[in-house]
Amino acid sequence: MSVTEEIHERLTRAFQPRVLEVVDDSESHRGHAGYIEGGESHFNVTIRADAFAGQGRIARHRAVHAALGPDLLARIHALALDIGE
Repeated sequence: MSVTEEIHERLTRAFQPRVLEVVDDSESHRGHAGYIEGGESHFNVTIRADAFAGQGRIARHRAVHAALGPDLLARIHALALDIGE
């Protein structure tokens, strides 16, 4: 399973989002720190879920990081998050 698929699966399982978009943006970082040939090092994630209602920005980011887990986060160099209710 690809890192993109793992991100999608774990976030779906944790939050049952209405909107979830996971974009591998690695190629636009070619030549920069953390770039891995073949991609799957830099991601942009957009997620909208009722589970985030009433949470501030930091709490939402922490929740996403917890759902992804340290094992998956260790394989990601950069993760840009756009999180909303």
